[in-house]
Amino acid sequence: MTPRLALAFKAARELGLPALRDYASYQLGLHSGALRRRTPAGDAFPWPGGAAGEFQPFLTLQQPRVLSGALGAAGASDLRREAEEIAAGKSRLFGGPAVRLELAPPGPLRHWTAYRGEPAASPERDIKWTWEPARCGWIFVLARAYHLDRDERCAAALWQQLETFLDANPANLGPNWISAQEVAMRLMAFSFALQVFAASPHTTPERRRRLVQAAAAHARRIPPSLAYARAQKNNHLLVEAAGLWTASVLLPGHPQAQEWGRLGRRWFNHAVLTQFAPDGAYIQHSVNYHRLALQAALWVRRLAASQGETLDEAVQQALAAGTRWLLKLVDRGSGCPPNLGPNDGANLLPLAACPFSDYRPALQAAAQAFLGERPFPLGPWDEPLLWLGEAGWEKSIYTNAQIAQDMKKRDNQAAAGSMAAELRDTPHVLRSRRSWAYLRAARFASRPGHADQLHLDLWWRGLNVAQDAGTYLYNAPPPWDNALVHTTFHNTLSVDGRDQMTPAGRFLFLDWAQARVILRDRTGDGSAENLLARHDGYRGLHLVHQRQVSVLHPDRWVVQDWLLPTEAGSRQPPPMVSARLHWLLPDWKWEVQAPGGNAFILKIKSPYGWITLTIASPRSLECSLARAGELVYAPQPVPVEAARGWAAPTYGHKVPALSAAASLHLGSPPGGDLFLESTWEFPRHVCRE
Repeated sequence: MTPRLALAFKAARELGLPALRDYASYQLGLHSGALRRRTPAGDAFPWPGGAAGEFQPFLTLQQPRVLSGALGAAGASDLRREAEEIAAGKSRLFGGPAVRLELAPPGPLRHWTAYRGEPAASPERDIKWTWEPARCGWIFVLARAYHLDRDERCAAALWQQLETFLDANPANLGPNWISAQEVAMRLMAFSFALQVFAASPHTTPERRRRLVQAAAAHARRIPPSLAYARAQKNNHLLVEAAGLWTASVLLPGHPQAQEWGRLGRRWFNHAVLTQFAPDGAYIQHSVNYHRLALQAALWVRRLAASQGETLDEAVQQALAAGTRWLLKLVDRGSGCPPNLGPNDGANLLPLAACPFSDYRPALQAAAQAFLGERPFPLGPWDEPLLWLGEAGWEKSIYTNAQIAQDMKKRDNQAAAGSMAAELRDTPHVLRSRRSWAYLRAARFASRPGHADQLHLDLWWRGLNVAQDAGTYLYNAPPPWDNALVHTTFHNTLSVDGRDQMTPAGRFLFLDWAQARVILRDRTGDGSAENLLARHDGYRGLHLVHQRQVSVLHPDRWVVQDWLLPTEAGSRQPPPMVSARLHWLLPDWKWEVQAPGGNAFILKIKSPYGWITLTIASPRSLECSLARAGELVYAPQPVPVEAARGWAAPTYGHKVPALSAAASLHLGSPPGGDLFLESTWEFPRHVCRE
């Protein structure tokens, strides 16, 4: 069997025949011309309601003074500043720094089917730089600022940018029509603009008619390629279903509105029920996509409420579980989670004056909608509650003290539960008074996005001390062709520089590494906690990686790593291998106090004082420190990958980080000393500089 054929069989087994069938159906539609015929260029489809600019509002717009109260002075100032940037032709793409807002795609426009799954405008340009401004997230910013102040400059800027986009992107022509998910996101933004700017004198009857017709053309683009969305088993289907549901409510007089509503409801319910696991984990193994899924659900809940409907009970329960899961993974002080899994910078509902990395706006609204509670006190993250129609937003259920008390109560309840229930509880989080950690130990039932089993994220006083590198770019020349998905860039152990799973494409791993937690215990007084897990990603080498994470007191964490032979490895000793332990740290001032041998001591200076990381092993260690693709410390020169020592807080934006690595060579057969221990010590008394 050829390697290509073997990969095809693995893909069929691990991805499932229904997904491959849907993908084959989509490809047949592309190559036969059927999809091109169903989505004609220009999409001239006159209907009386469109000619009249008719649409049905579904948002309940609050009084500007209410919005002002939710924003606060600082939030209002930030919102106005961002709106001014957009009016000046700039936008904070992916939540990063403001860049030029380019709404006309480069190059001559072709029918979207002509791109044949190769959407890049050029080999040197990531398609997402074209897609992100075309998602029109900037519409939400201008609309919020307009509703706050009734500043007609916002309305003028909106229509100027919208007309630029519509002129440059005729229906079904160009790269902005390739993905129906992109189309659905844009449709939702159009619906927001139609409602918030309805009374502006800049919203002339002709402009309203044009935007209504554009919304209809966007809705008609989605159904023909739903097979592709189903095949992906991810947020494509969820968002496209939300887009269809939006069109059915926004344009009830359209001849296809009833069919859009039927499809939207069917596939939204299907997506939620199949994409959220019983414990609440999301199918894409990504906190960013998890947030996106909850945002889509909040939007759909508003659509349903505007029609006097409620979501199905099973759907509500799945979304409640998903909300609880993500809440557990958010730092209580900053509102930020670990940068887990693929992160494409998506923010479906930018409805708050908070940083992109702050998940409180989405989680406050989701907890209110699906759990009936508010996990955070009043703050600028409450603004989505206003736009999504949640009553009584100003009555916070929790104070800061109550939050801490409630979280402690939940932690104690989890500790008191049975061992079986505790081992299943995910995400696997350990907490102390001032720090907490997340251990990545997944049982994959859907394709993983990163090879990151037993990665550890460590947080202290709101600082992400041991961090995930993120994503940076999906499509770019090497080394940035989705490089950060690989095992060597995560805070875990790698063997011979290999991934834990078989790379089979830029977005696909096969031979999934499966992890399991085998022990979790606490001392009776709660002063120490241990979590022990292992994964089988190196079973081909007859080896297993085992990791124990222990919090011994609030300021001391110990991480122990073993590379152990499997049962087969005990009979047939593994070959000579090398093991490498990696930690990615913030770009802070550093000092090395022990240069090597059996221990490596690194100190990094945080805003609250010096943190010490000690890596020790019974064997001799080869240690190095890299920053921004360059070696900054090593007793002897070692090669450094260009992507090492970087972190991407959001898509397309990377910042220097410190990459600490400790390697050792393991002979055959391996002995009981194939072991590394990392000790993290935080200052007990801090003084912020």
